[in-house]
Amino acid sequence: MPIPSGVPGLDMVLRGGFPANRIHLIEGRPGSGKTTIGLQFLLEGLKKGERGLYITLSETKRELQAVASAHGWSLDGLAIFELVPPELSLDPKLQQTLLYASDLELGETVQMVLAEVERVAPARIVFDSLSEIRVLSQGSLRYRRQVLALKHFFLSRNCTVLGLDDLTSEQDDTNLHSISHSVIRLEQLAKNYGVERRRMRIVKMRGTAFLGGYHDFVIRKGGVVVFPRLIASEHLGAEAGRGTATSGVPELDQLLGGGLDRGTSTLIMGPSGSGKSSLSLQCVKTALERGEKALIVSFDETQDILLKRARGIGFELRPSMDSGALTLRQVDPADLSPGELSDMVYRAVRNGARFVVLDSLSGYQNAMPEEQFVLLQMHELLTFLNQQGVVTILVLAQHGLVGPMQSALDLTYLSDTIILLRFFEAAGRIRRAVSVLKKRTGSHEDTIREYRIGAGGIRLGEPLLDFHGVLMGVPTYTGQGAPLLGAQGGK
Repeated sequence: MPIPSGVPGLDMVLRGGFPANRIHLIEGRPGSGKTTIGLQFLLEGLKKGERGLYITLSETKRELQAVASAHGWSLDGLAIFELVPPELSLDPKLQQTLLYASDLELGETVQMVLAEVERVAPARIVFDSLSEIRVLSQGSLRYRRQVLALKHFFLSRNCTVLGLDDLTSEQDDTNLHSISHSVIRLEQLAKNYGVERRRMRIVKMRGTAFLGGYHDFVIRKGGVVVFPRLIASEHLGAEAGRGTATSGVPELDQLLGGGLDRGTSTLIMGPSGSGKSSLSLQCVKTALERGEKALIVSFDETQDILLKRARGIGFELRPSMDSGALTLRQVDPADLSPGELSDMVYRAVRNGARFVVLDSLSGYQNAMPEEQFVLLQMHELLTFLNQQGVVTILVLAQHGLVGPMQSALDLTYLSDTIILLRFFEAAGRIRRAVSVLKKRTGSHEDTIREYRIGAGGIRLGEPLLDFHGVLMGVPTYTGQGAPLLGAQGGK
């Protein structure tokens, strides 16, 4: 029977938690989060009335208490057994009770640990760290025998043990891996810019299924939080509730062949300033008016600017945010891991969101520079959202303003619908045009329409039948009348 780890998200990766009465290895370089996970594991046991013991050969009790205090935890009720050199403490009284671990014979150290375990009789143990036993052993054979002896002793006492290892000598990894029931490796990656990224991987787990691959995690106040890798096939949604979501602009719905189909993704492409965000806000506003929940993830704009922009075209979003119908998350690509983004979207959908807007994918790409992995992650995320019947809008900025356009990221093949926005010049004025290039789930209008963004929202004109070259930004007018929208949005 697995026991909870106390680490949010980790139990999902472990398919329930750590198998009970086994020894598990948590390995990683210093600073990767091993001690924090160990403390969370023991504190979770205290909540359930289980005794916990933290055996430390590398940190003092005072250092552990400092770690706990930084996270807002109390270690009251948790037994801590330390074997550290007395020079680490300035208290003369403590110097009389502490022992030099480096001067102890290995057998003496092990016997003291065993005696403490017998005294406390814990259900959960954290051993920090096995590297010290490796140093005292002074040889692979003796090290393996001592770790095996500890393992059999702990298991005979029905203890679930987390052994921490700082990888100071990776040549002995196989010794620990073969002895441990499961192995979790923590990694800390330094980027050229932004915060470091942390990820974990289950190297092995005997006789138990687990979620493979790398999983992002963060260490923040309150402890370690793991973001399990999203696998769309494990979250199949019901087919009920499918249909079409209208945009609230009749001409735009006509262009889209009735609206945006639920369970599909729509890519809005165009140059900067062409109205991509405004178009997505129009769809979100209409969804909110229907009583649906929505999520907007903004990479490029702050919350205040986005709310001000919406207010400028007649959309007041603050009441929907206050009521919980709209969740607006401003994220910094330099600080956000892809796993955290997927988890953010996953939780919003589980909370009832039926509309999701990612604005923009350029910012998302900056959060995950390796293009091939961006496409794989986006494919998994879109598949999940489609299976849940969510209407997903992706905003992608293209390079340039007029003429030929390019995108750093090609997601056209992943999107079910593609809306293309363009600037063009006519009668001495800069105008905007919108067209639908693709819709997998049904027919759509193949015309190009002019549109205007104003205080009253978005307004579309009649199809530009008398123009050629609008999408290139250099149209040629061949008609006789004036089919364009007037200066104030009228005909």
